[in-house]
Amino acid sequence: MSLVASVRNLSKIYRKPGTNVEVAALRHIDLDFALGEFTAIMGASGSGKSTLMNILGCLDQPTTGSYILGDQDVSAMPDDQLSEIRSRRIGFIFQNFNLIQQLTVLENLEVPMFYMGIPPQERRRRAKELAERVGLNERLDHRPMQLSGGQQQRVCIARAMVNEPLILLADEPTGALDSKTGQQILELFDELVKTGRTIMLVTHDPSVAHRCERIIQLHDGQVSSDERKARRIVHAQGAQLTGT
Repeated sequence: MSLVASVRNLSKIYRKPGTNVEVAALRHIDLDFALGEFTAIMGASGSGKSTLMNILGCLDQPTTGSYILGDQDVSAMPDDQLSEIRSRRIGFIFQNFNLIQQLTVLENLEVPMFYMGIPPQERRRRAKELAERVGLNERLDHRPMQLSGGQQQRVCIARAMVNEPLILLADEPTGALDSKTGQQILELFDELVKTGRTIMLVTHDPSVAHRCERIIQLHDGQVSSDERKARRIVHAQGAQLTGT
């Protein structure tokens, strides 16, 4: 089993502003995430799931413990290095889409590649390829307000893959969608996992979680349960675990 991410003895302590009161958002967590694994992270408000996702996404750092992403220990990296890791190795999918309303589908997909320094012709080629992969090849010149919620989420998924990320992190990715459209998005995730993508999503919805092959339950900053179904066969052509 190839691991893409691993946390050991991970804790996150916050101090309430203006006081000496400390709050433990995460407490001594050990987790491994395998290549091509589809994981749901669940828990009540305040259980630590958002904090865990922020650390996995290199948006925050642990107070103690280690986080290995691919072959790199990112636990104590400075902000500029974490920013580079985020842009190169992590894809984010948001509940509220966060698309640039003034830009077309094609342009929204090209924006992150611009900041990665990819030449214009290559940006355009890759953007078209990703749009086709998520079923939007006939919507390239549409702006977000001209798309349905499901189509906007497809743009988000395509945008999250522009850097060929090691992991995809999704925060309530079906929360703003009706049930039918939400199922279509989950089917798209299934297809991505079959090609070797590693997806971790936060959800409150048990029906969404049970579509995943693994469900991690958090309670008071600790893992209360970690259940896996039968492992999928992963076709991980071109999967990169080494640093860039």
